Amino acid sequence: MQTPVCFIIFNRPDTTEIVFREIARAKPEKLFVVADGPRPEHPDDPEKCAAARAVIDRVNWKCEVSKNYSDVNLGCGRRPATGIHWVFEQVEEAIILEDDCLPHPTFFRFCEELLDRYRHDERIMHISGYNYQFKHRRDPFSYFFSYFNFSTGWASWRRAWQHHDMQMKHWPALRNTSWLLDIVEEPRAVEYWQWPYDRAYALGSNVGYWDHQWNFACWTQSGLTIRPTTNLVANIGYGHRDATHTSSSDPILGDVPAEEIAFPLEHPPYVIRNVESDRSFVREIILRELSRNRGYYTRIRRKCSAVIDRHPSLESLRLLHRWLRQNIQGRPETVKKSW
Repeated sequence: MQTPVCFIIFNRPDTTEIVFREIARAKPEKLFVVADGPRPEHPDDPEKCAAARAVIDRVNWKCEVSKNYSDVNLGCGRRPATGIHWVFEQVEEAIILEDDCLPHPTFFRFCEELLDRYRHDERIMHISGYNYQFKHRRDPFSYFFSYFNFSTGWASWRRAWQHHDMQMKHWPALRNTSWLLDIVEEPRAVEYWQWPYDRAYALGSNVGYWDHQWNFACWTQSGLTIRPTTNLVANIGYGHRDATHTSSSDPILGDVPAEEIAFPLEHPPYVIRNVESDRSFVREIILRELSRNRGYYTRIRRKCSAVIDRHPSLESLRLLHRWLRQNIQGRPETVKKSW
């Protein structure tokens, strides 16, 4: 396979090994490996990180392997973001997999063909391997176009990634407009994206995610995502003891198996968003999540609004940063009760 693959790993040698096997089957000519360093407060991290990195040493096909290993822990926001940026400094396009994203073998060919087909079409910014349609096929073709991108196995180009900004400097100018509502079309869903955007703007590179900023970048460029009508990547990280964002199992999103997609691909003859699929995603996934954690999002939104709406000074941003770090640790169910 000629398309470069970026493999992002940390401290899970078991899932790293499983995903690596599928990469080995695809035999990419270039493999970029991005690894985070151990966390100081976790004494078993050095051994686990070393074991995960040792998996990469088993490359036994003709392959140029480039490693970007951090000696210190950058976190699950900065490490992937800086790693992907490093990859796109060297190549024009790439397939990106994390250590819990298990692809079907046809995922690689799917990405490679579409990276080539839409290489110069700036309307397309993201190729997703994940499909939230739950086998309800709504399109007669092999894939469709969406506003929503998913980072559970994906591919993109340097021309698109250049818009990624961990600081989200354009967010305050858009926050109090109808821009977000025009995209998600559901007033209750606006806060689902508003709170991580608020946090990212307040915390900058210290925030513990990078994918919300990528979604924001695509939306600010009116970019579309390609989503397959068959799910091509399984998330094997749900319920894993070392997972950061998926440590608890999800009865819907955590059990979507990877399946084969047929070739030759049936290409849609137009580049038009599948509105019904996007609306279904908001109804079935986003609103469900909001109803489960209503108070969590509301509290974050109110706190961030109080700062951002006043065009915060550097000092007020620091105060908000401190409050977020003290009160928001991981998933909603772990939020401190002191609110």
